[in-house]
Amino acid sequence: MRSFSTFFLCAIISWTAFSQSAGSPWEEKFRAIPDAGRQREYMQRLSARPHHLGSPYGKENAEWMMNKFREWGLDAKIESFDVLFATPKERLVELVEPTRFKAKLQEPTVAVDPTSNQQREQLPTYNAYSIDGDVTAPLVYVNYGIPEDYEQLDRLGVSVKGCIVIARYGASWRGIKPKLAAEKGAVGCLIYSDPREDGFYQGDVFPGGPWRPRDGVQRGSVMDMPLYPGDPLTPGIGATTSAKRLELNEAKTLTKIPVLPISYADALPLLGALSGRVAPESWRGALPLTYKIGPGPARVRLNVKANWDVKKIYNVIVTIRGAVYPDEWIVRGNHHDGWVNGAQDPISGMVAEMEELRGLAELLKQGWKPKRTIIYCAWDAEEQGLLGSTEWAEEHADELKQKAVLYINTDSNGRGFLGVSGSHTLERFVNGVAKDIVDPEKKISVWDRTRLLRISNARTPEDRTEVRTRPDLRIGALGSGSDYTAFLDHLGIASLNIGFGGEDGGGIYHSIYDDFYWFTNFADTDFSYGRALAQTCGSAVLRLADADLLPFAFTNFADTMRRYIEELKRLLRNMQDQTKEKNRQIAEGVFSAVDDPKEPTVLPTVEEIPPHLNFSPLENAAEALTQSAERYDHAVRKASPNSKAVKSLNAKLIRSERVLTDANGLPGRPWFKHMIYAPGFYTGYGVKTIPGVREAIEQKKWKEAETEIVRAAKVLSDESALIESAAVELEKEIR
Repeated sequence: MRSFSTFFLCAIISWTAFSQSAGSPWEEKFRAIPDAGRQREYMQRLSARPHHLGSPYGKENAEWMMNKFREWGLDAKIESFDVLFATPKERLVELVEPTRFKAKLQEPTVAVDPTSNQQREQLPTYNAYSIDGDVTAPLVYVNYGIPEDYEQLDRLGVSVKGCIVIARYGASWRGIKPKLAAEKGAVGCLIYSDPREDGFYQGDVFPGGPWRPRDGVQRGSVMDMPLYPGDPLTPGIGATTSAKRLELNEAKTLTKIPVLPISYADALPLLGALSGRVAPESWRGALPLTYKIGPGPARVRLNVKANWDVKKIYNVIVTIRGAVYPDEWIVRGNHHDGWVNGAQDPISGMVAEMEELRGLAELLKQGWKPKRTIIYCAWDAEEQGLLGSTEWAEEHADELKQKAVLYINTDSNGRGFLGVSGSHTLERFVNGVAKDIVDPEKKISVWDRTRLLRISNARTPEDRTEVRTRPDLRIGALGSGSDYTAFLDHLGIASLNIGFGGEDGGGIYHSIYDDFYWFTNFADTDFSYGRALAQTCGSAVLRLADADLLPFAFTNFADTMRRYIEELKRLLRNMQDQTKEKNRQIAEGVFSAVDDPKEPTVLPTVEEIPPHLNFSPLENAAEALTQSAERYDHAVRKASPNSKAVKSLNAKLIRSERVLTDANGLPGRPWFKHMIYAPGFYTGYGVKTIPGVREAIEQKKWKEAETEIVRAAKVLSDESALIESAAVELEKEIR
């Protein structure tokens, strides 16, 4: 079924024998161990009560997991940190003109859902790390509240200065919406879930179906994580008891304006009170009203006040010491805290990780000893801004830089297709793992099932041909949004994020309805894909722990870098072409009002055409990288599995992701040190590849773009040199 050439198949066999330990008896034994029924039991226990940061049940869960791991014979402990956590003291959203309406800001109990009534323990609906504020101002609808939307408002002559904005969830991470609103002069921000994306437009709503009901609310952090994640008061260092902390007014990642999330039931009267322009067609959701922009006549009062406390968090850390290379670490993690009961997010991933650990514990009892040290982590306080993983990684930064081979992350899990994103030096490796895991429903490999989906969904014939003929499926790049961030973006540790999904859509994210009842009725109801996740990640851990030569490969990485460079060049060309066309229309007097010819439209002005940028340093570095990668691949295929250079080579391979970082970090946000992958400054979670260059072009900072081209080219050149040295070392033995 796979369209491999004979040459490539032989290469894969040789590589596998040397580096992956694929199909070993231990791996086959392991894959038989994870049990769906046990995962169901773990979830029922862990999601029985709200277990957010600082909650009694969150601490109980951490201690329960630690004790369970110890029962299995594993070395488990809890590492604690003290972090800033804001919880709501006052919340008010009130329409004061032209009529009066007070938002409920409350999710109702559902009779058939036995844990939805735990109101005393539930965090109210709010956005963590919003500053305190009490403002009354005109309301303006800003669609998703992303940069393109404000550009549209400028063209329409609508200003949000001195106003409260209302934005719908979607198109970017929630923290970007108040960030941009504040930059544009707004004094407050409301975020609501529109039923078009997250409600009845998609399907039946809970409890009759999986989608968000009219009073459902998405909680979430609005910390400015593109600056830095983790505890706002201890950037760059672990939030230990003795850590030096910033004063609250010095914390840069708090919002600049107050913000609250609301349901679409609460949003309806607010949006219905707006007048002014009819919103562009793409701005219209599924509520039964004419979407208008404002401002006015609607005026809204928004009041937010919080308790600003320092709370203790509990990371559970399990260590299985390596017998041959104890100072080479395979790190694996998933978070255990939720906004409320959190069955899907994150317990669906946490229970799979637990079964992986139980499987490894069983192998240890049977005599297996990993060559490398394996560290399993159950993180706390991920939901507030990746606090648990970030503080742990910052506290252990020096040791991790020396010893960590890679980090494997999971978060939520569902039913359907395997999804993988991460470091492209691991693309070939993770494809190899996926080919050996059986899909529980289709009884083909999870790799084959994902490949068939991509063939079906291909947008162009060229894309379809590539999926059919390329030996490896492409993996996505990582930005932020889960616990890999500190490892990859800050420390330069190769990372993977793995999960199943695509066939269990729903709208209970960060609500009180994300619980055991919802999950067992609408998601991975029999936990078969939880078992598949445990088999997938556990197999990856085993192969990495026991590989002779670490399975990093660089030809796919080089291919991906060439694609990213072409994307940058195309981005610049498109900006140049669009500016030229806009200037032509201005010169010819080709204008038209938007939607309503009676409303005034701000006429565009002539813009400077984006200049030529010299991409040669990047292109030359990518070409050198391609040649080095091919040379290394060739050397690996010919090398003996008993190579004496393995230890030295592995040290270089571990460094291969570190080389892609720069100690000075990205412009304006030095915490993010990776020059190839980073979350976008105005996307939050979404990745920007070769971010220094890409964002400089997007923001029309041309001198900065030139500087960043040189910086990115340098890390690619350094990577090429490292790979070349590894190839030379292997070739000496071959001779």
